[in-house]
Amino acid sequence: MVEEGSTVHHHDLTSVPLPEQLSPNAELLDDLAELYKIFGDSTRIKILYTLFTEERGVGDIARLLGMTMSAISHQLRILKQARLVKPRREGKMVYYALADDHVRTIFAQGLDHILE
Repeated sequence: MVEEGSTVHHHDLTSVPLPEQLSPNAELLDDLAELYKIFGDSTRIKILYTLFTEERGVGDIARLLGMTMSAISHQLRILKQARLVKPRREGKMVYYALADDHVRTIFAQGLDHILE
């Protein structure tokens, strides 16, 4: 659920390259497909949802989702590699948060779309 007062940005799609402009470099589309694959896993979506409003440690996420810390850590590594979450170390603890507002926007727009 999108928090009230949060901002969802709508971008001007006129600056997006047309398909014929992309055909010489299909790598861009492959990268986009890989990004959306990350969102195709319900555990990763649940983790992103828990981080929507605040950063959390692995143990907190595991407790909230009823999963093992090992399973959560594995999914967080995938999300970190995709630059969807960012870690912050405080002593021995590592806290995770959404990487930036783009992640929040992608998530919020997906929710908006399925709730239409």
